[in-house]
Amino acid sequence: FLGVRDIHADHAASHIGKAQGIVTCLRATPYHCTRQKVFLPMDICMLHGVSQEDFIRCKQEKNVRDVIYDIASQAHIHLEHVR
Repeated sequence: FLGVRDIHADHAASHIGKAQGIVTCLRATPYHCTRQKVFLPMDICMLHGVSQEDFIRCKQEKNVRDVIYDIASQAHIHLEHVR
């Protein structure tokens, strides 16, 4: 891209892309929930005892917020790798 051929730039771009993808998924969650769909990792949801139904019903309990926090933390980790 733009003639840049650097393994470090490629690595950084990869982490930025992953972080952006995670954030986009989180930001779209309310929209998808109104359409009865949840695209969040079920392993993290199960870890906190949260079901897809909890998201669809727009519950805002601590365990639901913990799922969002854990997923957002993964995006943050990718950004830290870039730095």
